[in-house]
Amino acid sequence: MCSLKAGLRIDVDTLRGTRLGVPTLLDVLKRHGIKATFFFSVGPDNMGRHLWRLLKPAFLIKMLRSRAASLYGWDILLRGTLWPGPNIGRSCDYVIRSAAEAGHEIGLHAWDHHRWQMQVSTMSNATIRSELTKGKEMLEEIIGRPVTCSAVPGWRCTDTVLAEKERLGFAYNSDCRGTSIFYPLVKGTRLSQPQVPVTLPTYDELIGRNGINDNTYNEHLLSLFRPNQANVLTIHAEVEGISRLPLFEDFLKKAQARGISFMPLQDLLSSFPPLQATSTTGRGEIPGREGWVTCQGQQEGTGNET
Repeated sequence: MCSLKAGLRIDVDTLRGTRLGVPTLLDVLKRHGIKATFFFSVGPDNMGRHLWRLLKPAFLIKMLRSRAASLYGWDILLRGTLWPGPNIGRSCDYVIRSAAEAGHEIGLHAWDHHRWQMQVSTMSNATIRSELTKGKEMLEEIIGRPVTCSAVPGWRCTDTVLAEKERLGFAYNSDCRGTSIFYPLVKGTRLSQPQVPVTLPTYDELIGRNGINDNTYNEHLLSLFRPNQANVLTIHAEVEGISRLPLFEDFLKKAQARGISFMPLQDLLSSFPPLQATSTTGRGEIPGREGWVTCQGQQEGTGNET
């Protein structure tokens, strides 16, 4: 049995995921002695506005393949379509606070998750700054301490976003998909906040493709972990915390039996410091995911592999 280190990142996108998914995940993680990084969305829940994307064949295929209605729940799929969505932070501050009190790392996911995912590429500097600042300040008010990390929704990031994050004093960010921890390069300049990219696919990217179903999913995902590498897994409170909770707990049992140690991303960063490793970022595509995501480019320099 080999020892593998893995960062566990939990994205919380919606009111339902916060209210129902986070408490169950806190219970499961406590039973297994695991700490993770929770990235919270704290502004309006307008996720139902993604429904118009059903007009796009790739998105429709994904929704059908992942059985989205049973996976996420109709309340998520319709939230914010006919009226403004509820404010997650105000409605569920006690849930967010409980995750912090349980010793998990707390980071910012978004103010308005839907708006960011759909509009970030056309947002002005001022709008990006406002979205980040509103989310960070509300999250800090809820947990009573500084928020030192962030992860953009849908892995949709731009050089402008990275530059604005430099102003907000984050210790690190997790904004892209990639293979190793690095410092981002923007117009030839190395930024000060390292990126901890997600290296492993998510449930909705894998399920229903290449013969993968709930019976084979955990074994397939476990086969993708690599020794001597900063493995980073993203789960969602709306999926693994609710409809796929038993599947996720089974995954944790199998992973721990194989010597995989899960930890918050900050701890993973301490184990795999980027040293002089730098890389650009750019748009790419991920199998099983509709639309563009930000991906790590060609890396320069060397990191510390342990």
